[in-house]
Amino acid sequence: MADYDISERNMAAMRKFPCISLLLFSCFYMQVYNGTVAATDTLFQGQIMTASGLLTSSGNAFELGFFSTGSTNLYLVIRMKNVATKDIVWIANRDLPFTGSSMILTINDDGYLVIVSGRTSYRVSDDPSSSQNVSATLLDSGNLVLRDGNMDILWQSFDYPSNTFLPGMKLGYNNKTGKVWSLTSWLDEEDPNNGDFEVRMVSNEVFLMRGTEILWSSGPWNGHGFDLMPEMRLNYIFNYSLYSDENETYFSYSLYNPEPITRFSLDVDGRMREFAWLENNQQWNLLWSQPKQFCSILNSCGSFSRCFEDTQSCKCLRGFYPSENQQGHNGGCIRSTPLTCGNGDNKDRFLGIDDVTYPLSAMQQINASNPFPYLGPQISISDENSCKEACLNHCNCSAYAYNTTGHCAIWYGDLLNLQQLSSNYPTGHRIFVKLAASEFNNGKILAANWLEWIPAIPVVLLVLLTASFFIFRWRKSLKNKGEMEDTRQDILLFDLEMSITSGSNDFSATENFSLENKLGEGGFGPVYKGKLLNGQEIAVKRLSKRSGQGLEELKNETMLIAKLQHRNLVRLLGCCLEQGEKILIYEFMPNKSLDSFLFGTNNDGLLDWGTRVRIIEGIAQGLLYLHQYSRLRIIHRDLKASNILLDSEMNPKISDFGLARMFGDDKLQANTKRIVGTYGYMSPEYAMEGLFSIKSDVFSFGVLLLEIVSGKKNTGFYHSSSLNLIGHAWEFWKGDKVLELVDHRLEDLVSYPMLYRYIQVALLCVQEMAADRPTMSEVVSMLTNELTVLNSPKQPAFSNSNQPSSRPATLSANHITASIMEPR
Repeated sequence: MADYDISERNMAAMRKFPCISLLLFSCFYMQVYNGTVAATDTLFQGQIMTASGLLTSSGNAFELGFFSTGSTNLYLVIRMKNVATKDIVWIANRDLPFTGSSMILTINDDGYLVIVSGRTSYRVSDDPSSSQNVSATLLDSGNLVLRDGNMDILWQSFDYPSNTFLPGMKLGYNNKTGKVWSLTSWLDEEDPNNGDFEVRMVSNEVFLMRGTEILWSSGPWNGHGFDLMPEMRLNYIFNYSLYSDENETYFSYSLYNPEPITRFSLDVDGRMREFAWLENNQQWNLLWSQPKQFCSILNSCGSFSRCFEDTQSCKCLRGFYPSENQQGHNGGCIRSTPLTCGNGDNKDRFLGIDDVTYPLSAMQQINASNPFPYLGPQISISDENSCKEACLNHCNCSAYAYNTTGHCAIWYGDLLNLQQLSSNYPTGHRIFVKLAASEFNNGKILAANWLEWIPAIPVVLLVLLTASFFIFRWRKSLKNKGEMEDTRQDILLFDLEMSITSGSNDFSATENFSLENKLGEGGFGPVYKGKLLNGQEIAVKRLSKRSGQGLEELKNETMLIAKLQHRNLVRLLGCCLEQGEKILIYEFMPNKSLDSFLFGTNNDGLLDWGTRVRIIEGIAQGLLYLHQYSRLRIIHRDLKASNILLDSEMNPKISDFGLARMFGDDKLQANTKRIVGTYGYMSPEYAMEGLFSIKSDVFSFGVLLLEIVSGKKNTGFYHSSSLNLIGHAWEFWKGDKVLELVDHRLEDLVSYPMLYRYIQVALLCVQEMAADRPTMSEVVSMLTNELTVLNSPKQPAFSNSNQPSSRPATLSANHITASIMEPR
């Protein structure tokens, strides 16, 4: 880059030959005029494009000009022209912004593409091999190409990516020239200078880097895509390719069709995202992003540590403790006792760890077939004991794994990227970590100490049971006022952003709970409409003394929902705990609950197809927030139509968090003997085994989705060959007649492609095995992104009644509105 005053070359001549000066000025003005106004895709040598000028590709797909990224600084950028958001895909001077409006773009006499502002010249292109008849053309691919008179390419912007990867670009390296094609994130949302993150290719893998630290890997190329990127199954849209020879290796992709418009970006948060532009919605839709989760980031917990996704926490393996040099999460752990690599009593031993992902390290596979990633040389092994001995006999071996198909893997050195999965996770593995023998000896001593205490255990238990009985009787004798005051203090200590009111205020707000103000009654008690002194309308839930919901459930609901902030969750405004009353105060929902519209006889016209779609998507967004984006993962456990409230604009809000559970620590699922909820919405693993997880809510959402589409209750729909609505939908699906499931009140107002997709999503949500069901983030993508590929649903739960043929096909309807497996 050079600094010079562009006007000094001509000033002397202009003073000496004024007529020539006038002619030169006229030509100069014509070129500027053409550069700023004339629609063209090419800048020729000697022409000038001013700060207000544009180059526009021939198909109007991209434009090049001087634009701001949010501040007063100006950059020479290429941006998308035919999308409303005008996204920037390339920046020439990301490290040197300009201010004002005096800059110009030109091709100088030496053939360089340069930005000139005052005495400063910024060289955009490299040394050209030709300096004559050079031109710069903006192509419809978004590539700015510098060519000579023979149309040979001298330089192109695709060789210098910014943070966006477009079809036709390369991501890789050239061994011969040392050229690297990589993406670099912006510094922040407004500053396009080089940020902290880089995406580059090493060997046949794509890595996300922060400096020299590897954060994420795509896995190796398998001929069709990268191993750890299942999103590449969208191969009906994209044509992926990896080219490699002795000179260069690069990954690239193209589109089979010009639509939809797509872009891949490395964002300031260090995540890679692929978007597709949907013209009808006039917005970008996210196809995929990586890394998806905290534990997906390589070395997020350091060496010899397990990563727990739901709490984004790390825990050392047994026999290891946190490093003194630990900084943040990834300081890692070190051995409590060094390996002896000895024989006899000092021989190292192995600790089995279940339900984890395979770690990373200098790993060697033994046997021919390859079920493990990142593998080294292969040897033959006959059984698990031989695999174990192979690791035991190598002092630097840290762990081994062996599966029933006869595959053995051995890890050397530190173990990285070990993620703990739930026990029912389908891809969980068992590995054996090598520990010093003394670690197990200490365990034996501890076990022996416990054996000495066994005779005393019955006596201790008897004392505890007796004490518990008297404590229970004592607490039962306490007045309700004291219990309520404790709960009241707990709520106050929780620092909730809501009020704790007095009973007299609640009585007056609802006119002493008059029947005229009663909105309805649920399993926990009646709900009344009220009005505060400031005129604000409220809904007051008065917990029935006969209901099973006590202070614990009230405290649970209060502490959970008061801290949640989402447009699709009902707001809790306050509570009252006095005079024997247990009262919750919510924002008022004038359209009451969804079930009154779906299963009632009134207001049929308000639930047109567009409204139902908005309700479905709103419920999905609310659940996604609970499962993934709230402060802690929350399982609702009682999602049903009567717990979906509708505001004045028919926007849905999830309510009733009395049965919700908050997950922490390392839990992905939980078990309970107290089965609560509503029959027909409960997942099979919860109803029969007491197991619940985020997939339990997904099941309930699938049932609710079928009810919204069909207008029929799951438990109130009867058919001679089906147990419920799920079974009926499954029969329609197998018979390719799913469109017959649509609510007859919709008539011809429904979008049938969307309806078919929604029913398929619902059936995916109600599959019998929890592991087969999608997460809510995947459900949202399926519902809102028509490009998302949907799997074929498997057999749903509760789909067939299996009635004997000799039994009359007559069923009686039980019209109880609340089917609760435990009174509450």
